[in-house]
Amino acid sequence: MTIRLYDTSARQIRDFTPLRPGCVSIYLCGATVQAAPHIGHIRSGLNFDIMRRWFEYRGLDVTFIRNVTDIDDKIIAKSAEQGRPWWSIGYENERAFTDGYHALGCLPPTYEPRATGHITEMVEMMRGLIERGHAYEADGNVYFAVTSFPEYLKLSNQELENLLQPSGEGETGKRDPRDFAMWKAAKPGEPSWETPWGRGRPGWHLECSAMAHKYLGTAFDIHGGGLDLVFPHHENEIAQAKAYGDEFARYWVHNAWVTMSGEKMSKSLGNSVLVSEMVKRWRPIVLRYYLGTPHYRSMIEYSEEALREAESAFARIEGFVQRAVELAGGPVEPSAEVPPAFAEAMDDDLGVPQALAVVHTTVRQGNSALAADDKEAAVARLAEVRAMLGVLGLDPLDPHWAGESDRGEDLHGVVDSLVRLVLDQREAARARKDWPTADAIRDRLGQAGLVVEDSPQGPRWSLGPR
Repeated sequence: MTIRLYDTSARQIRDFTPLRPGCVSIYLCGATVQAAPHIGHIRSGLNFDIMRRWFEYRGLDVTFIRNVTDIDDKIIAKSAEQGRPWWSIGYENERAFTDGYHALGCLPPTYEPRATGHITEMVEMMRGLIERGHAYEADGNVYFAVTSFPEYLKLSNQELENLLQPSGEGETGKRDPRDFAMWKAAKPGEPSWETPWGRGRPGWHLECSAMAHKYLGTAFDIHGGGLDLVFPHHENEIAQAKAYGDEFARYWVHNAWVTMSGEKMSKSLGNSVLVSEMVKRWRPIVLRYYLGTPHYRSMIEYSEEALREAESAFARIEGFVQRAVELAGGPVEPSAEVPPAFAEAMDDDLGVPQALAVVHTTVRQGNSALAADDKEAAVARLAEVRAMLGVLGLDPLDPHWAGESDRGEDLHGVVDSLVRLVLDQREAARARKDWPTADAIRDRLGQAGLVVEDSPQGPRWSLGPR
């Protein structure tokens, strides 16, 4: 068994060899909590949740760190704009991210550190970089000198001569305009912390380098994040950490965006779709299917039509699971191993689309077994399907999804009794060969959003795609 991953730094798919046999360490750039999450934010968490689940299926012990950036320029701007404390805005939105991750079935991280809880580690790193000649203080700011680090821009493959470094307000005293801020001098009314160079607050890039060092040590396996973080964030993280003496990340894995009209979904463009609103309109497990089943390096163009297609595709899987459980007379445990073709797809750079094709093929085989009233084969296929869906976080029988109530599952028993009365009338019409009445009842139920299927065990109903 060899898992292979696309490494952004190598620009190719590489065999994955963990630093410590049997263990995997992952650092994922998490939320910057200036606003509630849209589905583009949650996609990253979903992609790395699937990665984590696959490593665990392969028997590896995963340490998964996902940080929270709870102080930055945008949070401070929101604080001034809304007249609220910066920490109040950050905590409210941190909770919204946690709720979003949970709603879509992401396993909680091993640790989820906040930036503001690690000022001591940041000061220690800056002190070491200044002593080594890689950083300097100016006007209360601390900057990283990019020319002091020969490997700078290796990840993003840029030329230093052409570099345009993003800069914030108040970044004065730079020796080179390409240098970036690790620490920003305090401004009136802004949050600040005491350092040997005066009061101030951390820069975005320093936060992650310090937290990765604290929780994963001088070297770890995988650093992940969205494709938009390659530069400047990840490039600057590498410079700080390696200049400090860390080996840092051995593999760099980046997920693609969710786009609308060809543009990256973002708060600033006003084209974001909030998770809290989406879960009111769509079942969370369907949202997970929609966001988690394309390849993590493929862009997702958001559309209602695409979501409806995802809903229909998942309904086919869920329908088989429900029918097979009914035939089996109760729950069937997932098989110990997934089918070889599924494993082969997942080992090859987390090929979820190819793995999902195996799921659908197995569902079709299971449906054929159901049609033939072959209980043994249907149960075997169900066990395989549950094993595969478990890796993807999409098993509808998992306790996590049992509490879904956004489409009235809490009233399912009442609705089922009412629908059964109508289906009994349809069965009576079929018994007397009154086919027009039987078809009319089925059609009326269809207009109400219900799908009726005739099985050897009798008619059954389900909610159809919207």
